[in-house]
This record gives sequence, structure tokens and C-alpha cells, in this order.
Amino acid sequence: MTGLRVVLAEDDVLLREGLASLLSRSGFDVVGQAGDGLGLLALVRATAPELVVVDIRMPPTHTTEGLEAAREIRKELPETAILVLSAHAEVEHAMELLAGGKGIGYLLKSRVTDVDEFVDTLGRIARGGSVVDPALVQELVSARRRNDPLAVLSSREHEVLGLMAEGRSNAGIARRLWVTEGTVEKHVRSILTKLNLQETDDDHRRVLAVVAFLEAR
Repeated sequence: MTGLRVVLAEDDVLLREGLASLLSRSGFDVVGQAGDGLGLLALVRATAPELVVVDIRMPPTHTTEGLEAAREIRKELPETAILVLSAHAEVEHAMELLAGGKGIGYLLKSRVTDVDEFVDTLGRIARGGSVVDPALVQELVSARRRNDPLAVLSSREHEVLGLMAEGRSNAGIARRLWVTEGTVEKHVRSILTKLNLQETDDDHRRVLAVVAFLEAR
């Protein structure tokens, strides 16, 4: 990720400066900072960054200015990777964001404290992956209804499904579960078959399929 051009948008100056410092130390090139949605759009248009990190709530109303700015950026500059940060897991906003295509992420601000994980997440998004905060995945899985189609999955397949929805590759899932990559591949094939989802080597499509399936329960 050395030299990756990033624009930050966060109205909390201390948090924004902290993020800028963290990213700079990790090899990113922070080319601009903004405190509101309009400032973010102006910076992105002027600097054409490869990655944008934006708070979902910013002035003036502190509702969804960041999400709206992300939507506009995706429309004008579709190749720009975007990570939206949120203080709380909001399913509706996350699903709307992830429907926007590849290179998209939704992460809780609490995850920023794990620097290595945060930098890894930015890297995956910049490379075109889709990342969903584990807390959001857990919330969706825990809220399953009685007639849940996920009931056909084994407990291990549930674990793999959750990690898939976080945007992890088969190799990443294997490392997390301490199993071989071949074992993960078998679980993924089984999950896609049981859920009647078309098998594909495209990680982004796989993530979106899983998230969309969970949302539609």
C-alpha cells in the first residue's frame, strides 16, 4: 500500500489527525483532509485519490452526509475505493453502501484501534474487495428468523459464511480457523450449493451474494 493516495473526511479534528498520522506511518500518502461532505467532494475532485475514508455522519446535520458524499464519489469516480466509518452498526446504510460495487467497505470506528487489522482492511478495499464489519455480520446472523434458510448450514459453515461476508479470501479464512485452504474451499462450495448461490471465483460477487442473502431473510 506504499504511496496509495488517500483523502480523509471526519469532523472530529483529533480523530482525523490521528487517522492521518496512522496512515502516513503505514506508508499511505494522505493527500487531503476534510471536515464535511462538501469539502470532501471538492478534495476528491481536485486530487483524484485512490482511496477515500469517510465518517458516515458529518456536518451540518450529522445524519448521512458521509454516505451521500460516498454515493456521489462512486457516481463521478467509480474506480475510487471507499471506506465508510460508523460509530454504530447500521444494517440499512451498510447494505446500501455495499450495493455500490467493488472497492467498498463499512467499518465501525472501534476497529481503528487495531492498527494492523485496519491497514489490512484498507488494503483489501483498495484492491477492489468489499469489507463488512464483523459486528454487522454477527448482528445479521444472530437475528435469524425461525424459517431461516441458513438452518441448512453446519456450524462450521456458519463460521465460514460469517468470514466470507467480512470480505476474507479463502486463504484468510483458513488462517483464522486454523484449517487448510482446501478445507475452506470445500466449505465454500457446500455453502453456495446449499444456499442456491452461483459459485464464482470473484470474491466481490461472493461477498455481495452472501450479504444480500442475509439482508433478504
